Amino acid sequence: MKKIHFIGIGGIGLSALARFLKQQGHHITGSDIKQTTITDALQKEGITVCVPHCKESIGDQDYVVYSAVIKPDNVEMVEARRQGKLVVSRKEALLFILKERRVFSVAGAHGKSTTSAMLASMVEGSVIIGAESKQFGTNMVYKEGKNVIFEADESDESFLNSNPYVAVVTNAEPEHMEYYNYDYERFYGAYRRFLESASVRVINAEDPYLGTLEGLEAIRLYPSKDIKELTTVIRHNEPFTRFNLKDLGTFEVWGIGEHIALDASLAILASLTEYDIETVREKLKNFRGIKKRFDILRVDEEFALIDDYAHHPTEIKATLASAKTYAKAMGLARVTAIWQPHKYSRTVDNLEAFKACFEGVDDLVILPVWSAGEAERFIDFEKEFARYTPRFASCVVRQEETLVLEDAHHTLLSQGLVIGFGAGDITYQLRGKCPCK
Repeated sequence: MKKIHFIGIGGIGLSALARFLKQQGHHITGSDIKQTTITDALQKEGITVCVPHCKESIGDQDYVVYSAVIKPDNVEMVEARRQGKLVVSRKEALLFILKERRVFSVAGAHGKSTTSAMLASMVEGSVIIGAESKQFGTNMVYKEGKNVIFEADESDESFLNSNPYVAVVTNAEPEHMEYYNYDYERFYGAYRRFLESASVRVINAEDPYLGTLEGLEAIRLYPSKDIKELTTVIRHNEPFTRFNLKDLGTFEVWGIGEHIALDASLAILASLTEYDIETVREKLKNFRGIKKRFDILRVDEEFALIDDYAHHPTEIKATLASAKTYAKAMGLARVTAIWQPHKYSRTVDNLEAFKACFEGVDDLVILPVWSAGEAERFIDFEKEFARYTPRFASCVVRQEETLVLEDAHHTLLSQGLVIGFGAGDITYQLRGKCPCK
């Protein structure tokens, strides 16, 4: 067994790997820039976490793993290299973590966390995903045996190191193009290599790129033809989607919208490589959603509050359609979107799509850009989003069962459906843990 230190262990992806290796018997330590619910949970699980980063964290570890956001001048990186330790990125670490595993690897620009969690509800095995499954109450489940359900990340090509036995691709929409130097041939080539490395492939064949793949044996889903008779079911204020898939009959899954049926269908087709149809149909009912994906924080006859991780225009558009459907079913007249743009590069690269994705919303509130470490760039949100007459706030404060915008008027939000979008700290603001309070 090894002693392994994780720099940036509070990240949702790195924390899952740390937990997995701890369950295998390795001695794990870690550090992060600030204390969070994840670092608190890791401490309770017996993992020593140093906050903030400090060079004293580097002691007798065998090697050090760092997250993608860690810079070369990080004090622990500098100290580890000074001591001559093996220092590897999360991407490089996957090569030995998943080497001997039978991996069900799920990739795609959108929906991979949800599809992974759905797949984990049906396929027996360890689970390593970049979100907290409500079914399991964690982002990592350890089980004996070789099967691993793994959410693979295309943002830095690390999915190429995931050793897929079954490769599932929800879509291949260009994202994180700054990493690929805006080289589309390299970007799409990475997806093809990912699929080629798997024994079994399950793809959304109506994706503009995936639909062009020839000479590649795959289980292909054609959503417009294969998914029929979608019905929204509200049960105890919880949304469910019922649909028919190919000639396999009717399925029901937690969630709402066409994208949920698509994700579930891909997970079903991947599961059928292991189990019979009736087993898959029943086990899918165990899926209860994932934290920060259409996460219903409060709902009653006058007010619903939802937190969603969507931070790309395609995701926002799809989730907003689901929010409107849910609002109608619950008898709520207005839909307010609170958007915390995530990264200047993403906002600039997709500005026209962002301007279109909020179409039909009754109210739009825009928070400051969550930079994720990027240098500030000027974006004239007031001008670019003028069609929505947006309101601007520094943050959102949860006060008991209402929301207050930290704007010029301290606006109260307590009617209709309010949904927050973003991959930054908006999730904590909506939960009453606003850093600006």
